[in-house]
Amino acid sequence: MAGIYIHIPFCKQACHYCDFHFSTSMGKKEAMVSALRKELELRKDEFKDEPVETIYFGGGTPSVLTSEEINSIIQSVYENYKVSENPEITLEANPDDLSKNQIIELSKSPINRLSIGIQSFYEEDLKLMNRAHNAQEAKNCIREATKHFDNISIDLIYGIPEMTNERWIQNIEKALSFGVPHISSYALTVEPKTALASFIQKGLIKNVEDEVAQEHFNILLEKMEAAGFESYEISNFGKPGYFSKNNTAYWQQKKYIGIGPSAHSYDGERRGWNINNNPKYIKSLEKNQLPIEIETLSTTDKYNEYLMTGLRTIWGVSLIKVKEEFGKQYHKYLLQQADKYVDEQLLFIYGDKLIATKKGRFLADGIAADLFMINL
Repeated sequence: MAGIYIHIPFCKQACHYCDFHFSTSMGKKEAMVSALRKELELRKDEFKDEPVETIYFGGGTPSVLTSEEINSIIQSVYENYKVSENPEITLEANPDDLSKNQIIELSKSPINRLSIGIQSFYEEDLKLMNRAHNAQEAKNCIREATKHFDNISIDLIYGIPEMTNERWIQNIEKALSFGVPHISSYALTVEPKTALASFIQKGLIKNVEDEVAQEHFNILLEKMEAAGFESYEISNFGKPGYFSKNNTAYWQQKKYIGIGPSAHSYDGERRGWNINNNPKYIKSLEKNQLPIEIETLSTTDKYNEYLMTGLRTIWGVSLIKVKEEFGKQYHKYLLQQADKYVDEQLLFIYGDKLIATKKGRFLADGIAADLFMINL
């Protein structure tokens, strides 16, 4: 299985918490679409013998593209790659872009999955994050989207300053009331050089609190499981049959090509990342040159990445795989390092799998980092 991620580096306005690569100027949108199509063409040999099963439009805000622009990019994928019979094709979208007409147009396109960036159903949260939509637009777009799409995911953010447990519960319940089969939910994080970091430093907004975020996460787990969702990855909850194929492939370290400025790629042995500058990206592709840097991963790099991704999922880390792919030394080291977390009931071993407990899932990234092999 292979996937293609397409980064659309445009947004109407900057969310205060976001540190992804994007531009609020749409002046180069047409040239960017052409460059994306050119990169797809130049990289077609990377998946020469593998079918593409997922196509994911991320960003930025992919829903700022017209249906014609989206379809032209998808056409380039089909022209240059072997695509499976029923690929999962996801478009990230913001509520303010999803008018009734736009949803209908998208439903007639190859897009078969929408990931809608709601974040919150409360005005005070949306204003704090500087989202481009309001709460009513959020509700309206989901109601309309569910008429035309079966496979819909909603994004929610928790741990927002001043967000009480009650408001968080109401956010979850409102999301569930629409009957969508997938919800992705993330803790608000303060990234350096973002507006949110600046506001907190100046005392204009309260800082986020890990204890509040962890309490919100525990509430989320309880509510989602009660509603029949499975937490297949720390931030992703799906009904049976609706796990995101794109997300699952990422966490299970499947191969993918990242198209667009700042997009990352992975082939099992190497990681690549494109330049994060729109004009330079476009100029490079106009010259038929790939603006990418590539790093060959060491055995230790691959081991550490496997731990980081595996512990975030319900599938955990295979002890057999660690021994067979990385060696007995890594296997022994992992068991020694994991022992204290097993004693603290943050990890458990089931068969040959090392898995985070419910108590340990919120801490999985930190635990994985402590299990990393540093010097070998």
